[in-house]
Amino acid sequence: MKTVFEYTNVSASDRLESFLEEKLGNLSNKYPFVIRADIFFKKENRDDNSGHICGIRLSAPGPRLYASSDKVSFEEAITETIRDLNDQLERRKDKMKTY
Repeated sequence: MKTVFEYTNVSASDRLESFLEEKLGNLSNKYPFVIRADIFFKKENRDDNSGHICGIRLSAPGPRLYASSDKVSFEEAITETIRDLNDQLERRKDKMKTY
């Protein structure tokens, strides 16, 4: 699976990229029909220390899948986003027919 990272108000981080690629590797092994992942990291200044936003768009057969989360840390946002995408992929896999 090809991955593309985009950062807004955040400097690029090898640690975040490796953490996310590990999580995406699990999805890629479970759902081999996923072709590409576009990952968006965004930091918003808020009073409650949230504002760490992770959005992931997956290219797979059919419409693109997208999920995003806004948490206190990027690691929590990544975990929540991957969980949402896993649910979407499971529903997509159930709808796909094997020919």
